[in-house]
Parts: sequence; structure tokens; C-alpha cells
Amino acid sequence: MTDRVASHYSDNLNLADLIAQYLASAGKDLKTLTTADLATVDEFHIRGRKATLELAKQMNLNADSHVLDIGSGLGGPARTLAETFGCGVTGIDLTQAFCDAAAAMSDWVGLGKLTSFKQGDATNLPFADNHFDAAMTIHVAMNIAAKDKMYAEARRVVKPGGIFAVYDVLQGEGGEVLYPVPWARDPSISHLATPDSMKSLLADAGFRLLNIHDSTDESQSFFERLTARMAKTGSPPVGWRLFLGEDFPVMAQNQVRNVTERRIRTVSFICAA
Repeated sequence: MTDRVASHYSDNLNLADLIAQYLASAGKDLKTLTTADLATVDEFHIRGRKATLELAKQMNLNADSHVLDIGSGLGGPARTLAETFGCGVTGIDLTQAFCDAAAAMSDWVGLGKLTSFKQGDATNLPFADNHFDAAMTIHVAMNIAAKDKMYAEARRVVKPGGIFAVYDVLQGEGGEVLYPVPWARDPSISHLATPDSMKSLLADAGFRLLNIHDSTDESQSFFERLTARMAKTGSPPVGWRLFLGEDFPVMAQNQVRNVTERRIRTVSFICAA
């Protein structure tokens, strides 16, 4: 199953080269890049950098913090935290191509010393107990059936009192999800929890819930704006197209229905270890 999840996101194995080519075609110089220049490709989740910052502001971070990003993708959220707070961030992702590209992109913007990326499984983290001051995961658990193992591992590696921040797509009350969607082309690799089951999963893992925020209305507006831009330009944003191919417009259209009909919800959870 993990191979199928990885292949869903990694048809393009030379992601760093492809992104560099895109940036060059947009008139960007790799020697003078900023994180803002990467914003269209490296915050690969609903509502992008805005959602990352909303989560990060609740994580009690400072320059001495060491943070784990579970399912780090191209490293956009990790770089956002490193740049905003001066903290060190370790990312772990199932897809080696993402880890390689994330490391290259951090070097491009001068954040290579604050961020590192390692291939690994969220349900079997290769880190010692109580290793991190905080951890986050953004749009990852939708592809993981064994959420109990994932959250237990997060609890194991976060120091007592540290914050675990989760932002994910959840099963809504409006019926079954319409496929394809950005995280799955069919139900075989889609494993959505409900908001109520998430509370139980996090509590059972040993976390204490501090705050829950449902951002579904904002996510609906996000996808409505996204599909309107695609209708106007005739092409999806470069980041989504690089990872998911030319069928992303169908995924986006389905997402408008999924979120409008509340087949899905986007919810964040702030927890204390």
C-alpha cells in the first residue's frame, strides 16, 4: 500500500530539476530566490502558506525549537517554520523524490542549515523517544489507514508538554467522497477519519486536545477561486500539475463538490503531549 501511495505523488522523479526549469521560465534566478518565489509549488495543501502559519502560531515555537514535520512533501511548511521562527525542522516523507527536492529547495533559499529531510514511514518513525519539541502533520493521514500507529508514534517522539499540530482533510457528513481527488484517484488509498474519530484517535495516543478549528468554509472558497482561475487560464497551478498531472482540473472540480456538499471537511487540531 505504501508503494501505491508514493507512486500517486511521484511520477516525476526529478522534481527539483522540473521546478528549477519552471522558475527559470518565470524569470527567477536560483541564486536570489526567496521562499515567496516557491510559494506556488511548495505549500502543497488546501489554503497553502496561510494555513501553515495559522497552525504554526499555535505551536509555541522559538529559535531553540526542534520540530518534526510528518509527511513533509517538498518542505514548504518546514521552510515556513524555519524562516518565521528560526527553528530547526526535520521532515520525514514516504517519497524519496520529495525529500531530495525539498533539500535542494531549502538550499536555494538559504535554509539548508535549518531544515533536513529523511525518507521514512509515519507509522514507524526512525527517531528516539522524546526527541522533538513539537511536531506537525499537514494533509498526510488521508492516505494512512493505521492512524492509531501514526499518532502513537508522534506522541512517542514529542517531548512531554510539546505541541502536536494536525491539519487534515476529514470525512464529512454529506456522503462518500467523489474521486479522483488530490490525495487519491480512487478509494483504495483514501482513508478519511471523521472529526469525532479524530478526537478519539488523538486522545487514545496520549494527547490532550487544546484547540479544534474547522476551516471548511475557507477551504470551499479556496477551491472555488482555484477552479475559477483554471477556467480563466486553461491550466492548473504549476505545483499541483507537477505532482498530480493534467487530470488535476477534474480533481479540483470534484473538490468543489466534495467540500460544498460537505462530503469532506478541513479541520485542525492543536494537542499537547
